[in-house]
Amino acid sequence: MDIGSNNGYPAGNLSNFHAHPFVFREIPVTSMEGFLQGLKFKNPEMQKHVFTLMGRVAKFKGKKKKWWREQTLWFQGNPIKRESDEYQELLDEVYEAMFTQNEKAKKALLATNRAVLTHSMGKKDKSKTVLTEREFVRRLHRMRTKLQKEEKKKCLSSKRSKN
Repeated sequence: MDIGSNNGYPAGNLSNFHAHPFVFREIPVTSMEGFLQGLKFKNPEMQKHVFTLMGRVAKFKGKKKKWWREQTLWFQGNPIKRESDEYQELLDEVYEAMFTQNEKAKKALLATNRAVLTHSMGKKDKSKTVLTEREFVRRLHRMRTKLQKEEKKKCLSSKRSKN
């Protein structure tokens, strides 16, 4: 299943362009695209603004930032190297926040069932993108597995309480 904003449900709803509001470390985020583009901004107030954007508006707000020259992104005024474990941990945390807080995002991910997820328009080179195809798809697969296990536990618990 190819994840992309122009694709039908659930693939289109899993696009980073899609609005899935959530709060990350006490900061409102409207879409994952807004969050990812916001990481290109050193100024915390401008970053918070970009976090509220979605879709192409978010993408084009960050497009002219030359973050790749230094391979440095920012979160609340703190530099984060693109190739660092710290950056990967930040991505893990933000995707988990979105999928646990936003019920529509969670339902769309669970609706993929066991499909192999892809992102054909994603870039592969870490030095040229804030999120590679592999990083994105791997997080979707990991979160789906986690959510499926949680749903299974809920079902089992519900069945037990009825008996």
